[in-house]
Amino acid sequence: MTAVPTPNAFASVARLFLKVNGAVQGVGMRPFVHRLATECGLAGYVRNGADGVTIEVEGARVEEFAQRLRLEAPPLARIDTVHRQEIPVAGESDFIIRESLDGEMMTRIVADAATCDACLAELFEPASRYFAYPFVNCTHCGPRYTITRHLPYDRRQTSMASFPMCPDCATAYTDLRDRRFHAEPVACPACGPKLSHPVSEIAAAIRAGRVVALKGIGGFHLVCDGRNAEAVAALRARKAREFKPFAVMVANRSSIATVAEASPEELTLCSSIARPIVLMQAKPGVLAPAVSPGLSRVGVMLAYAPVHHLLFAALADHAFSGHDPHAANDFVLVATSANPGGEPLVVDDEDATRRLAGIADMIVTHDRAIVVRADDSVTQIIAGAPSFLRRARGYVPEPVTLAEDGPATLALGAHLKSTVTLTRGREAFVSQHVGDLDTAETLKFYRETIAHLIDIVGVKPELVASDLHPDYRSSQLAETFGLPVVCIQHHAAHVAAVAAEADHTGPVLGLALDGHGLGDDGGAWGGELLVVDGASHRRLGHLASLPLPGGDRAAREPWRMGVGALASLGRSDLAAVFFPDRPLAGPIADRVASGADRLSTTSLGRLFDAVAALLGVRAVQDYEGQAAMELEALVDQPVALAGGFTLKDGTLSFVPLLTHFAATRPDARVGASLFHGTLVTGFTALARHGAAVTGLKSIALGGGCLMNRVLAEGLSVALSQSNLTPLLARRLPANDGGLSFGQAVLARRAFSET
Repeated sequence: MTAVPTPNAFASVARLFLKVNGAVQGVGMRPFVHRLATECGLAGYVRNGADGVTIEVEGARVEEFAQRLRLEAPPLARIDTVHRQEIPVAGESDFIIRESLDGEMMTRIVADAATCDACLAELFEPASRYFAYPFVNCTHCGPRYTITRHLPYDRRQTSMASFPMCPDCATAYTDLRDRRFHAEPVACPACGPKLSHPVSEIAAAIRAGRVVALKGIGGFHLVCDGRNAEAVAALRARKAREFKPFAVMVANRSSIATVAEASPEELTLCSSIARPIVLMQAKPGVLAPAVSPGLSRVGVMLAYAPVHHLLFAALADHAFSGHDPHAANDFVLVATSANPGGEPLVVDDEDATRRLAGIADMIVTHDRAIVVRADDSVTQIIAGAPSFLRRARGYVPEPVTLAEDGPATLALGAHLKSTVTLTRGREAFVSQHVGDLDTAETLKFYRETIAHLIDIVGVKPELVASDLHPDYRSSQLAETFGLPVVCIQHHAAHVAAVAAEADHTGPVLGLALDGHGLGDDGGAWGGELLVVDGASHRRLGHLASLPLPGGDRAAREPWRMGVGALASLGRSDLAAVFFPDRPLAGPIADRVASGADRLSTTSLGRLFDAVAALLGVRAVQDYEGQAAMELEALVDQPVALAGGFTLKDGTLSFVPLLTHFAATRPDARVGASLFHGTLVTGFTALARHGAAVTGLKSIALGGGCLMNRVLAEGLSVALSQSNLTPLLARRLPANDGGLSFGQAVLARRAFSET
């Protein structure tokens, strides 16, 4: 219990009006306030409203109440502000919970939360009416955002509205002493949602090597035995996903050691209430080789829904009765998003039957609708702290705070790894991961996400922000809203996103390192040194251009980048030597050397591809970033090649390093370590050049290449040693998943400056 002032028996009666804003709905705030007011002997009321939680308290201990309100708030609550006002005493004698009020939305709902320990205990307690019930939850855990249609957060506004409470659940819901007091998703076997298959049948199918489509919190997973090579290979073949890594799920924190060597920071992140996927060093020889081919790390997540805990108990041949959900369990499940062919995550039961029938041997549904799709979030530890690769379940819709006010802005992101952002005052709500806007299904999901975000945040956009590239589907959609549109340069948005989430104000330097983005000059950028000041930006330096044979095709076929690199070195004669199985290698090299193929890029992503090809790591990519990820996985210790780069007038060239690779053809591990070490040294020199030109000391590190932990950590250390301040993406992904946020920041500034 938090220490509080000793009440004064002679204190006079007073009445306070309190308005609490933040993530204060769906977290047990009203029952907490009721209990606290009762403990303090106060009268009054509490109720939800569209603009937060309203409280009036009357009695001698109102100041104690106001202090404890913040200090003892429920674990899922996030209190941003508490507005207070003394008002006349009303002479009331009871404290009540009043009916919620509708109105203009100014509050927010919290993210979905993993099953709490108290619910887990009930799940495996035979005497509990929640025994073995796959949908047990309380005010401290369970689905929130993914079941909510509208605010304020009440059962009638969620997908639980179709499940009338039984007498026992209604009693718990209205009992102040019960953990489920006003828990909106409360349910039990008598009145709540039900699985289509018994857990024992699901476990039997997995043990038999079958693939199961399992409906969960934010969508369906495709699940199989992570140690069964045939099962994993079958899943890959059916999903037409030859190499892209699968995530795995284990029962609990004690089970992580079965599959990975986790650092303390990784264990803490994995065990957080959001339960994200966390990249960890894989233990060799444990998982089926096809789980994460060509990579040294594996994405691990803990069971986070009741059905997961029941499934692991069944797989371990334990009876549910008395099962300890925290005991080590060596069963490992592949648990990958059910999104065939690059389409969005499957959430609907009929849709699952249609789209997953050719992939899964068993489709397990339940009758609680998923209102909002949400993939599992993917994270890693960079420089000792969490960073996102994908932000979705468990974190969305928690907003990012902005340093300044501005118009309500809808920012539409890019074409790949798309998200959208909607601002409200000094809050920026970044949507869950949507994905690549290549299919009709994903575009439908994208539009659904925009509509739901506008509804749940409760503001009408005044302004639309989009990427500068006119061919992006997101850019084309911008014109359909009938609102002013501000086009934002891709790499400036990356820099602005990282700086704004780090609360940096004023001008900032930025290294924007990624695969592609339309530059101010119409070229393909991606290795940029920028200064961002207010709504404007200026290019101070960049990576030297590399040939881009075949245009966009080169991003899918790294051997083309390797050929282009050799031609740029004047060694077209080596193209057939390095790529003997590519008949076009020689002719393409000749075209580049002759100037007939003029396409080029300053992209660091394409430089990664060129080096991966020259080192024999990857000639053709099965998924975006594969070559770079496999190159990173080979690094033992980054070592810079002496004289491996040149820097002249802001142009950073790695021609000396490429020449070294062409001449010596080093072992892939040696080459990967040399490449990463030289990159760090070269880009640090470029950043120092920018600092010298501008006098700025903070460097925002953004773009998809900053997902590379070796590069990000190397730059962080090297910049700090150069007396510069590196800013790393923490609350949003450094890749295009965070781009919409940067667009919103710059668009609001531009609109305000006009």
